[in-house]
Amino acid sequence: MGKDGKEAAVQGRAPGDTQTTPLLGSEKSSTAIDVPKYADEFSSLPPSEARILREQVVVPDITSGFFQMFRYATVEDKFLYVIAIISGILEGTAKPLMTLVFGYITQTFTDYYRFDPFNQGMYYNGTYTDQYFNGTYPMFNGTTYNCTDTYSIYNVSEEYHKCNSEFMSMYISPDEFQRRVNNFALFFLAIGIGDIILSYIEMSIFIGRGDVLSSRIRENYLRATLKQNIGYFDKLGSGEITTRISADTLLIQDAISEKVGFIVSNVTTFFAAFALGFALSYKLTFIMLSVAAFILATFFISSGKMTKYYKLALGGVSTGGTLAEEVLSSVRNVQAFGIQDRLALKYDKFLAISQKWALRAGIAAGAMSGTMWLGVFANDSLAFWQGSRFLARDELTVSSVITILMAMVQGTYAISNISPHVRSITNGMAAASKIFQTIDRVSVVDSSTESGKRLENVRGDIELRDVKFIYPSRPNVTILEHFNLKIPAGKTVALVGASGSGKSTIVGLLERFYLPLSGQIFLDGVDLSDINIKWLRSTIALVSQEPTLFGCSVFENVAHGLIGTPYENASLAEKRELVIEACKQANAMVFIDTLPEGLDTNVGERGFLMSGGQKQRIAIARAIVGNPKILLLDEATSALDTKSEGIVQEALDRASKNRTTIVIAHRLSTIKDADCIVVMRKGTILETGTHNELLAKRGEYYGLVEAQRIHKQKEEIIEAMQKSHAASSSSSSSDSDSMSSILDEKASLQKSSDTSYEKDTDALLDLAKTKTGKSVASAAFLSSLANESTQSNYGFFETIGFLIKLSGPENHFNIVGAIFSGILGLSYPALGLFYGRCIEALRSYPQDTEFMLNEINYFAGLFFMLSVVAFLSSVISLSLFAFAGQKLVRRIRLMTIRQMLRQDISYFDRDENTVGSLTSTLSRDAQAIEGLSGTTLGQLLSSSVIVVSSITLAIVIAWNLGLVTTACVPLLLSAGFYRFYILAQFQRKAQQSSEGTASYACEATSAIRTVAALTREEDVMQHYHAELQHQLEKGRRTVHFSAFLYGVAQGMVYLIMALTFWYGSRFLKNREYTLLQFYVTFMAVVFGAQSAGIMFSFASDLGKAYQATQNIKQLLDLKPQIDTWSDEGDTPQNVMGEVEFKNVHFRYPTRPQVPVLRGLNLTIKPGQYVALVGSSGCGKSTTIGLIESFYTPLAGHIMLDGKDISLFNINEYRKQIALVSQEPTLYAGTIKENIQLGTAEPVTDEQIYGVCKQANIHDFIMSLPDGYDTLCGSKGALLSGGQKQRIAIARALIRQPKILLLDEATSALDSESEKVVQAALDAAAKGRTTIAVAHRLSTIQKADVIFVFENGKVLESGTHQELLANKSKYFELVQMQALEATA
Repeated sequence: MGKDGKEAAVQGRAPGDTQTTPLLGSEKSSTAIDVPKYADEFSSLPPSEARILREQVVVPDITSGFFQMFRYATVEDKFLYVIAIISGILEGTAKPLMTLVFGYITQTFTDYYRFDPFNQGMYYNGTYTDQYFNGTYPMFNGTTYNCTDTYSIYNVSEEYHKCNSEFMSMYISPDEFQRRVNNFALFFLAIGIGDIILSYIEMSIFIGRGDVLSSRIRENYLRATLKQNIGYFDKLGSGEITTRISADTLLIQDAISEKVGFIVSNVTTFFAAFALGFALSYKLTFIMLSVAAFILATFFISSGKMTKYYKLALGGVSTGGTLAEEVLSSVRNVQAFGIQDRLALKYDKFLAISQKWALRAGIAAGAMSGTMWLGVFANDSLAFWQGSRFLARDELTVSSVITILMAMVQGTYAISNISPHVRSITNGMAAASKIFQTIDRVSVVDSSTESGKRLENVRGDIELRDVKFIYPSRPNVTILEHFNLKIPAGKTVALVGASGSGKSTIVGLLERFYLPLSGQIFLDGVDLSDINIKWLRSTIALVSQEPTLFGCSVFENVAHGLIGTPYENASLAEKRELVIEACKQANAMVFIDTLPEGLDTNVGERGFLMSGGQKQRIAIARAIVGNPKILLLDEATSALDTKSEGIVQEALDRASKNRTTIVIAHRLSTIKDADCIVVMRKGTILETGTHNELLAKRGEYYGLVEAQRIHKQKEEIIEAMQKSHAASSSSSSSDSDSMSSILDEKASLQKSSDTSYEKDTDALLDLAKTKTGKSVASAAFLSSLANESTQSNYGFFETIGFLIKLSGPENHFNIVGAIFSGILGLSYPALGLFYGRCIEALRSYPQDTEFMLNEINYFAGLFFMLSVVAFLSSVISLSLFAFAGQKLVRRIRLMTIRQMLRQDISYFDRDENTVGSLTSTLSRDAQAIEGLSGTTLGQLLSSSVIVVSSITLAIVIAWNLGLVTTACVPLLLSAGFYRFYILAQFQRKAQQSSEGTASYACEATSAIRTVAALTREEDVMQHYHAELQHQLEKGRRTVHFSAFLYGVAQGMVYLIMALTFWYGSRFLKNREYTLLQFYVTFMAVVFGAQSAGIMFSFASDLGKAYQATQNIKQLLDLKPQIDTWSDEGDTPQNVMGEVEFKNVHFRYPTRPQVPVLRGLNLTIKPGQYVALVGSSGCGKSTTIGLIESFYTPLAGHIMLDGKDISLFNINEYRKQIALVSQEPTLYAGTIKENIQLGTAEPVTDEQIYGVCKQANIHDFIMSLPDGYDTLCGSKGALLSGGQKQRIAIARALIRQPKILLLDEATSALDSESEKVVQAALDAAAKGRTTIAVAHRLSTIQKADVIFVFENGKVLESGTHQELLANKSKYFELVQMQALEATA
């Protein structure tokens, strides 16, 4: 990709770009809304039908209040919360209590400095000293009192006695002064110790309960999600569910844990401060209340805006999460078509939505924070200005003025501290609204309800009477109209017909996945709507077209079929017997026995470690293990090879005996023995009858059969083969199948204890041994493992440097923001200077009231100026940080998904890199870094400047006092830093657990149909609950330790105050420091330390952000072996399409003990149509993957036109190839957009129409109301399997590839469509090399060469007729697919 393209991929679209809604409605009808909203698509339908459809998809719009987030609190939780709140309230009163002590101690200081001992000298160190008094130096000589003219009143002897009698009572001796200060210091000490204890209790409970309640919310959200009707999921992707359950619940956790504690403490401080103020002087407090009212009004308005904007921002992220989940779950398709950056930019459009609204929220937060600072310093200005007047009128004392001033400052400051935490609360409320919408949604088909009938004896009579049905997600297309069908008990009925004719719909209606608009469905004469849902589904067993397994062992997967049956609570041994028997019936034990751990082998997430055929057999075993009364087989054998299909079909035929069975099949050989075959088209029944009856009619069914008929050799050849097969089947059949299973390319990654296994494998490979005795492939594999990079641990400065580099494009905004944060931080040293001068001025009362008032007026003006500067600095810095932060978050998310899509396919094969885990990481890590930007970053920077500048000023003004007090600050900082470290470690461990639980939830919700059909909801919840409980147990110790360190950091401020007053009083007692020097030092250092304590209230956010940055750095540092970002390599010129494999050996990196290809040699000539056939797991799909260069072979070479493909540039090479996979992948968006993804070149509508006509999908698309602008839904959910496959074929054809790879490309098509599409593919193959993998041999009989695979090698090759003449493996496969009218 060129430079401009890469920049575009990183920069994305402007926030104001018009966005479309990919999940709802059609693009034509979509308005330029920022977050998808529900629109009534059913208004054109009759009211009764519209109501039924609307009930299945509509989600209530709920606005969550603060207390609703605590809805799952038990009595014990509430009791603990009460204790935490009481502790928080008591802790919050510490600051106002401190101001009272502070006022008294200030009164003591001013009184001591106001009066000097009369008629006696102050003897110090044996000499008489000068004493400073109000700017003059009066001398004491023991007998005569001299002073300046200003105080000549004392020169008159008769006035002296008057002065003495009036003021001597207020005189404080040095010893008395020290005694009083010591007492006040003890008060500070007591407040500090109390604060440590109370803070610990408060935080440990709030954090601990927050963890517990957020776990319950996760549980209830997943529980509510699992009980929703299936129509709800048609418009909701599992990626959105993952985002909600991982990221959004973390937001709620933040909102109900320590952030609540901070707010309780600060709100208490605010009210306690004003209560104290009113008690001392209601007049002055009322005057200062105006500032508080202004702050509160701003606070209320801004927080409302923040909530609104964050809610909108979250909508963009969660919808984008669904797209990300789609993309990551189909990464092979993404890489094959080279559409990584196009899909990443599509994802970026949702990030632009989120950025726009989050930026507005950040600006609102900046305005709120700025107003707080304005209020804090305006309070100082107002208090000194008005307080000095009350003092001059003798209405107040100095202690009252200072106490009220400090109390108001503390109260207002407490409110200003709330602003960053309110963001977390509003974020949590916005997230809770989304989550509680699902929790509170009443599902029209609630699988958890206990109501409804349970039939005692089920016969299995099924009747659909006058049924009309429309999918809620596609209200303009009627699927069934006046549909009537009776299925007698114990009979097997097959449904056949074109894609979209309504076959799978009937299965969905019987499982009550959807509701019919009219008509009734009966089971044994009882309406399904009257039957208990869970009981009904446990009576029915379903095997779907695309089998879904869960990330556990084979045994556990099959045992899921026992849920809801009498065997659900059977002993483990009994269950194991049932599972083994079911696996034998499904022909699954053949390969299970060869797995390293047998039945206990893990199948991987969604069964990805198993081949398609193996997954299907396990799913069939799961269906029949519970001995269901009704069996629904929706293309149950579509993924099986011919040999397995024959055996499994026999097992299904046996399983169908004495139970009602409904079979949906495109492969008609599987249903020729059905009691009744129902031929359907467009929701109506065309004909019914047995196989022979329908063939005799020569109607629709006859045409379908003819389309699948294979041209055979003469009857005598078949008879000869049958004799040959009968003689050899007993000896070779099981062996070959067993061997092929051992070699299965998708067998589970487990270490085998059998040491001879490797030797046997190597013997089969016939590989040259190295000196170590290992095969070439083994040695090559070990070498590749050695070259893999291990997990890196980055240092603190390296991590921070990386984050700064990452935000490079916005660093100039960050620098300006940092400058203004610095200006804001310098306000505290300025506060100390102004404060000291004001205390000095108060000391002159009552001797020189006019001087006091003039000084106070001047510095009150400076205080107000300081408030304006602080306001502007805060608004500018936080707005800039919010802008830079949101740009960074968007960039990180975009870079993260691009980097993920850059990785080798083997990266996605690893256990830790499941789709759920990666989607969760994508959402969570960027969000954690977002917590370090905006308001939080501004607070951190200004707090840092406060600490440094305050300490510097203190040491300059009074170095010895400054040094002693400053020495205490590192204690406070180290407590905060250690808490930060502990939390960072905890976050690292919690992340791994969180990824596991998020991945499990994603797996369950993405397979919701399977979960619902198996009635696995409660089973899923039990596993999920156990995972969450384990996570909670691991975190408890860290919570308590962290809370204790927070308490130390909080209480340390008061201990430093105690030390400062005690130690500073020694200098004041001896008149070594002035009040100005003391108070400048005190205000700077102590308030600086207090600010540092606030800084570490963000330790949790810092821990998350630090860990998230390391995660992102580690991901971005990964360099794949096959790098799509690399410009290296040659560009293929004049590609002819000759493909050659030379002695290729291959093992999957995640399954090193299972050799897949064992010296594969094959040559494909230019323009040939080549087919690869063989048993499941023999290496066919692996060969396709190697041609696509998804993996690198361990040994040997893959050549294109005589040149090793490793020498080509990967992107240029893949441009020559188009892939159509077994499971078609479409993305949220229109049909046209999905087809356009096939090529990077601009294409015209005519070209799109042309390829769609080739793929036999054009007429269907044009029949839709919105044509090519029809939305496909998440993962193409709004289209049938056949429709998706044909669109995928059209997408491949528009690429105009030189090499066309078809991996079971027609497996999902009905016979009618398959015939047309196969003809189209045959035509498309002209002039290009085509390589097809197929189980259905009728699709490849015209191939130029057919390669038959076995044991990772080519067993035989030739044309269809040649291979039949060989009477070998291929001949056997053909025989097993023969379609003949039964006698």
